[in-house]
Amino acid sequence: MRAASRIVSIVIHQKQKVISVNQASRIQDAATVPAEWAGMRLDQAAAKLFPEYSRARLQTWIREGQLRMNGACHRPRDPVTADASLAVDAILERSEAWTANAGSLDLVFEDEHLLVVNKPPGLVVHPAAGHRDDTLVNRLLAVYPELAELPRSGVIHRLDKDTSGVMVVARSLPAHTALVAALQKRDVHRQYVVLVQGQVTGGGHVEAPIGRHPRQRKNMAVTPSGRPAVTHYRLRERLRAHSLLTCRLETGRTHQIRVHMAHIKHPVVGDPQYGGRNRLPAGAQPAVREALQAFRRQALHAEQLGFAHPSSGEMLEFNAPVPEDMTGLIELLREDTKNA
Repeated sequence: MRAASRIVSIVIHQKQKVISVNQASRIQDAATVPAEWAGMRLDQAAAKLFPEYSRARLQTWIREGQLRMNGACHRPRDPVTADASLAVDAILERSEAWTANAGSLDLVFEDEHLLVVNKPPGLVVHPAAGHRDDTLVNRLLAVYPELAELPRSGVIHRLDKDTSGVMVVARSLPAHTALVAALQKRDVHRQYVVLVQGQVTGGGHVEAPIGRHPRQRKNMAVTPSGRPAVTHYRLRERLRAHSLLTCRLETGRTHQIRVHMAHIKHPVVGDPQYGGRNRLPAGAQPAVREALQAFRRQALHAEQLGFAHPSSGEMLEFNAPVPEDMTGLIELLREDTKNA
């Protein structure tokens, strides 16, 4: 139904695609304004005629004269006329001067619209101070140079450096717009495996706003002035002094699971930023104590990602296995629970 509706929309509005943006830095597109839209704001009409581009991008193109009505420049708020011709002739600017640098990529899925990547722990997603050329984006650009033309090199949502798991990357501007919109509408399913300290009694959810910490500016915190944030969790396995949880994100705030778990007094194991030192169970075997002391990253893994394909509308679901360092620690804690 979704594909059919899209085709009907194109026919009614006499929309003609001239070239694809998939591997080009120039976009040319044209459409005719239906008579019943006369008087509508230009940016509103453009958003309806060119839904594969965000309204903010269309407004920028209008202001820069890269989206014209009947060949003339206008303002975003100017009204359109019946049967007016809207034409886009725009050049995509590189958003960041990020370099390509070869490195391993664990690709879960690939087509002409998107990539799904299994990110290992310890790998930063975007270049920043201290990590200019050894990030996931640098590796992606080495294989897919067209990503340089997209916002944030096509990355739709990021994972923290020490969080592992599945991520989606757009390969075209229309796919990027659709996936970002799906994320904003909470239509992207994100599920995590989380090992936390203490025994969680059952499932539930944390609904607490998250914002910048008032004193520790590198940290996030639950704060009344923060943005709404909701994390759903359920008990997966109860261990002697720990709990293995499944967490599902309803929103996507920075460090959301880590902050919310610390807020309910069950910080993520190995999280130095929000959990402090790993707690050692009383009477634990030396191997368990050593493993907990040696685990220096948050025990957090994005195991499942689901969303509608931005072109076909088909529902997709991807999974990534829990990394060996985390599975090894969990197995030791299981043995400790059995021997208690």
